[in-house]
Amino acid sequence: MEDYACVRQAYYNDGKSQRELSSLYNINRRTIKKMIESSAPVGYKRALDPSVLKLTPHKDWIDEILLSDQKAHKKQRHSASRIFQRLQNERSFNGGYTIVRQYIAEKRLRNKEMFVPLIHAPGMAQCDFGEADAIIGGQQMRLHYLVMQLPYSDAFFVKAYPVENTESFCDGHRSAFDYFGGVPKVILYDNTKIAISKILKAGKREKTQGFLRLKSHYLFDSNFANPASGNEKGGVENMVGYIRRNFMVPIPTFDTIDAFNDYLSQCCTGVQKSVKRGHTKTVKERLVEEAFLPLPAVPYEAFRLQSGVISSQGLVRFANNDYSVPVNIGPQNVLIKGYAMKVVIIYKDKIIAEHKRLYGYAGVQFNPLHYLSLLTRKSRAFHQAAPLKNWLLPSVFERVHQRLLHKDPDRGTRQYIEILRLLESYHVNELERALIQAVHLNCVDLSAIRHLLSRLLEGKFPDLNLLQHPHILQVTVEKTDLTIYGKMIQEGAQL
Repeated sequence: MEDYACVRQAYYNDGKSQRELSSLYNINRRTIKKMIESSAPVGYKRALDPSVLKLTPHKDWIDEILLSDQKAHKKQRHSASRIFQRLQNERSFNGGYTIVRQYIAEKRLRNKEMFVPLIHAPGMAQCDFGEADAIIGGQQMRLHYLVMQLPYSDAFFVKAYPVENTESFCDGHRSAFDYFGGVPKVILYDNTKIAISKILKAGKREKTQGFLRLKSHYLFDSNFANPASGNEKGGVENMVGYIRRNFMVPIPTFDTIDAFNDYLSQCCTGVQKSVKRGHTKTVKERLVEEAFLPLPAVPYEAFRLQSGVISSQGLVRFANNDYSVPVNIGPQNVLIKGYAMKVVIIYKDKIIAEHKRLYGYAGVQFNPLHYLSLLTRKSRAFHQAAPLKNWLLPSVFERVHQRLLHKDPDRGTRQYIEILRLLESYHVNELERALIQAVHLNCVDLSAIRHLLSRLLEGKFPDLNLLQHPHILQVTVEKTDLTIYGKMIQEGAQL
């Protein structure tokens, strides 16, 4: 462009001829002429490819194929190479593949759907699930994370779960509403089976009982996108990908899923400090302007309720997994509340067991304390008891067990089970301290350990030897002289 400007200035301002300019700049005279005639390079004009003319009679036929493909299965639509093959076989086309591919690519771009930019009023939300891998407790697993996004303020909330089900769906809403401090007036969803059981005519939906219960509690309204129209909730669709790329790369590693969710919550709060394009206020400042419904006075419990029966092994089945309950209750009917992350078992309006929820098939979740009362009567089963197999206790527990066996090989295990039953009333750390003192004082006995536990909780000294406490008044008793009794006996005899 610089040479272009110099040539034109020399011709029009300095009066140099085209011949002189050609010699001066070593440029062909025909090029000099073009530079003089136009103020900017006109660019290269490609000659018309003859194969374009060969394709012209077939364009309508190709357009019909592309139109019919829109109704075909996504994986059974024509590729450019397949159309080229059909052109050769069915229409005796003798042109090249490149011009066919270019025409199809251009046609598809023209047919690509365009969208109208939308504005969103305060109090509207969009909700969707995404998937990502994470390493939780040393094990890599596929997690499902619920995202709720507020298009007006660009604030969002995300929480991860082991599976995408009704419990996680409802718990995610509860957590999002608590995080935002209010309930959006309208929430837009896709046609997830968690919320929609059937799509009826005229765009109506038959909603699930779990979703209706959630709506009834929080009083928000709901809208649903048309099938296969993710663009209608493009804000949350884009946010699902943004969260995966920015918060989950590289693969996150945490000890528990709760720790991972704490991290995700911090990420959501961190983004609120930013100012999005087209705005002058931060996300946090615009979040204050959202129009929310108030949170209900009564907290929402996101659970699935079903009945169950305690088996002869003290187990209750929920969602293909078994959970233990105290065996002294017997084979009774119970109610089971299945939350996203826990299972609660109720008997006669009283919670008798609570476990971390298992996801999978045929898993068993034991609480060893549920079986200790039975083991006191069946102590021979102690070493083979499945509920005790993976019970991780401090090392002092096994030392106490061995001392009891050394003192009484027949009853040592039974006595040890009775000591373990103290965990029904005391925390493992408290009992550990008492056992350490019992070993130190050489008084490994159930009654002594109970005494040490009570004194620990009262903050008193475990040893009652007064010699170690000089501030307490001591009484000294002189040694008795037994010869005095002999003299008294002799004197009595003389009388």
